[in-house]
Amino acid sequence: MMNRRRFLTISAATLAAPAWAGTHRWQGRAFGAEISLTIRGPAQLAAQAMAEARSVVAEVEALFSLYDAASMLSQFNATGRLDNPAPRFLALMQRADEAYHLTDGLFDPTVQPLWRAYALGIGVDRAADLVGWDRVRFGPAWVRLGAGQALTFNGIAQGFATDLVTARFADLRLVDVLVNMGEHRALGGPWRLEVADPKYGALGMRTLHNGAMATSSPGAMILGTGAHILHPERQPQWSTVSVEAETATMADYLSTSLSLAPFDQVASMLAHPQVKRITLVDFNGDLQSLS
Repeated sequence: MMNRRRFLTISAATLAAPAWAGTHRWQGRAFGAEISLTIRGPAQLAAQAMAEARSVVAEVEALFSLYDAASMLSQFNATGRLDNPAPRFLALMQRADEAYHLTDGLFDPTVQPLWRAYALGIGVDRAADLVGWDRVRFGPAWVRLGAGQALTFNGIAQGFATDLVTARFADLRLVDVLVNMGEHRALGGPWRLEVADPKYGALGMRTLHNGAMATSSPGAMILGTGAHILHPERQPQWSTVSVEAETATMADYLSTSLSLAPFDQVASMLAHPQVKRITLVDFNGDLQSLS
């Protein structure tokens, strides 16, 4: 499903924890990438939390994987319609709609036909004409695509899953956790994270405490002859964009879409109460931080 690499790595864990709390880690694969969970707390509670987290991740993959023909998203793309979608499918549709409007259309899940066209090297112009979230319709018990359209939730579903797992940990009253599913979200902390660019390497450190962080680098994967973050009318404006926000869902879709945005549009996102900081790396390797 989501094989977009993220150049955001854990460089250090939390500060000292109480003597009763151990550090428990789990690593695996989901969304086509490595994921990890780090919990400081009692072993029994940590084991329960990790088991429940894996169940949540499996459910999200079953809903949104493009590599699984049986997933709800694959079925939706094949038929263009879905009745009685799973509540979490509809919830992500709503988050995607919010993202589309907040970014003035830079975030658009209907780029899937364009992504496929670039990957195959054919039909790019026709596929570009199919892009347009404004042609997607959905209600409380149904979703519909425009003719010829297909969706990808690359750029939001990983963040969505990260938030679901984090919420489950909070329900279990865990207070010192780092969830890494390509996007990071922390309960407690501080956690030290490294921001790096695929061309220029490590460029800075960030401290995450009770918040989320996501980083996108258009050049991290080449699709056809260009960057893998696509829009029919825009080209990447930044080598790397890192967003710190209250939720991983928002950090995910903003880091993706703002890589296509001019500076003024990037800066305008700081007016949103859930956005904490945006880090930009230009194509010369220069870093600037906006907060």
